[in-house]
Amino acid sequence: MKGAGGTQGGTGQFFMGLAMMCGGFYLLFNAIQVSSSFGLGYGLYRVNAFGQGMSITTGMVMLPFIIGIVMVFFDAKSKLAWLLSLGSLTALIVGVISSIQFHFKSMSAFELIVILVLAFGGLGLFLRSLKDAPTSDTQAIHKRNNH
Repeated sequence: MKGAGGTQGGTGQFFMGLAMMCGGFYLLFNAIQVSSSFGLGYGLYRVNAFGQGMSITTGMVMLPFIIGIVMVFFDAKSKLAWLLSLGSLTALIVGVISSIQFHFKSMSAFELIVILVLAFGGLGLFLRSLKDAPTSDTQAIHKRNNH
């Protein structure tokens, strides 16, 4: 009978590792607070030109996006329209992602260690269960080849 993942690994290890991993990553992700400062007046990119800082805001990126969308609907074969639309959309996505801030909730060192042991210990146990466990036949062949 095959074990977890079609290998000779332990099914018990698989479920124990899966439970530990799910519990640990749940607690880890539950301890992270996510905030964003994204908005139409928020500076997405900072450009230092001639010693003076200039900030490109999200509103400035929306304008070429809107013009590109209008151009795409007017003439879908226009490469400039697609370049404006996709370039602006890419800049917006990068701006949103770069404005996201992650913070840990306050917790004791013991709680953090327990969460990390559950998450990554469970991951190790889960992955070990998918590896072929040596059977008595393969152990005998391995010993014979090494001696």
